[in-house]
Amino acid sequence: MRFWAYVGFECVYLGSSPLSSSFPFLDRSAVFFSCRLLFGWTCAAWLSGALRAERLMKRLVAVLLLLAVAGAVDGDERSDGYCKHTSGSTPRPHSVTITEFGAVGDGVTLNTVAFQNAVFYVRSFADKGGAQLYVPKGRWLTGSFDLTSHLTLFLDKDAVIIGSQDASQWPPAEPLPSYGRGIDLPVLIILSTMLESICGTGNNGAIDGQGSVWWEWFHSHTLNYSRPHLLELVSSSDIVVSNLTFLNPPAWSIHPVYSSNVTIQNIIIHASSDSPYTDGIVPDSCSNFHIEDCSISVGHDAIVLKSGWDNYGIAFGKPSSNIQINNVHLQSSLGSALAFGSEMSGGISDVSVEHLYVRNSHTGINFKTTRGRGGYIEDIVISDVKMENVHEAIRFTGYCGAHPDDQYDPDVVPVVKRVTIKDVIGSNISIAGVFSGIDHDPFTAICLANISLPITSDLSDPWTCSNVAGFSDSVFPQPCLDLSLNSSLFCFSLETFRAIAEI
Repeated sequence: MRFWAYVGFECVYLGSSPLSSSFPFLDRSAVFFSCRLLFGWTCAAWLSGALRAERLMKRLVAVLLLLAVAGAVDGDERSDGYCKHTSGSTPRPHSVTITEFGAVGDGVTLNTVAFQNAVFYVRSFADKGGAQLYVPKGRWLTGSFDLTSHLTLFLDKDAVIIGSQDASQWPPAEPLPSYGRGIDLPVLIILSTMLESICGTGNNGAIDGQGSVWWEWFHSHTLNYSRPHLLELVSSSDIVVSNLTFLNPPAWSIHPVYSSNVTIQNIIIHASSDSPYTDGIVPDSCSNFHIEDCSISVGHDAIVLKSGWDNYGIAFGKPSSNIQINNVHLQSSLGSALAFGSEMSGGISDVSVEHLYVRNSHTGINFKTTRGRGGYIEDIVISDVKMENVHEAIRFTGYCGAHPDDQYDPDVVPVVKRVTIKDVIGSNISIAGVFSGIDHDPFTAICLANISLPITSDLSDPWTCSNVAGFSDSVFPQPCLDLSLNSSLFCFSLETFRAIAEI
């Protein structure tokens, strides 16, 4: 009897104690399954007297390890627990499935408690290398839930996390300090606050906010609070969001705020073309931010950089800086494909955008601000842009945006300078550009180079300019005289940005 107890103890020991942690590639379920197979073989061998106890246990442990390793090599259909594209990443050593916490993927059962309990459980692995929460195929209805540090949330192919349309499932959160109460008590679907090392990824699984009911409430003015975002990352760091689809956001899809070292890659975002103020990716007072290989089609701004609102953003004082955007396909029926502001009171600087593809949009590239904002937008370079079916290719305006309250100072004006846009090819463009700086506070060092925007409208002047100064070279149609300075030495360049990014 002691021998059988020893065999059972070894199986438990291998699956859950120090040896398992020494071999992080071992999956506990594979170990226990191997034990069940070997237990039958051991019984037969022992009863036949073919093996002595010591030899039997040595062979048992050796074969058990081989089977477990083979299982690890063959691969777990639940993924490897880490974001593969991240250089130097290592797998999470622990993994759980949402069904282990009672979740049902029928699209009807509410799984809020299951997600909350799963995240609470995963939190216990934070000091052990973290863990993966695996969401398999199914439609997983839920209300709001938080993430935790050192977590990989993995959505498998045909897995869809569905946001409940029951407003009671979205408890209000405190307003962001850089916005005051202007964006009043937002509610959120998936929230990360003051966390680190988070990865949301999958085999193109989806997060569907079921935003249509929220859009109806917005139009009918029956909302008590702001609409939910799909994913908000607050004061967090070392974040990766990749290989996921975001659908039908009630408001914004991905809103990282006060966060750093963020990568968003291989993401699809889609909302109805007439959905109100549905933004795609919104880096807000963030630094060291990278967006690449994404496709976004929304009702308002596809990618928009922000940094706080009026005096609240000025007081909070956290800019958006060192941001790289590369190879993105953007569509915005009612807003802008790529936008800066209008909430930019903390400042936006050191931004590089390359390989930008814009189609079927109202505005291609939009810099927007107004009196009372303060802050700055500076040191921006946008290059290699292709536009098709765009009403207005480029816009700079100092007369855009409301205010959170009447506490703002109208004498505080924003600074917009050192913005370079180059290597742009457009087709079916109605308006080449509108540049409207602020009276007595012009936008300066605006540089345009190697731009071709054939105009299809009957406008006599495809460019409109006021309170702006800058440089242009090889631009068609011929731009305003305000942009005809004969020196480009003050223009912000891609080389300058790269030098800054390497610091």
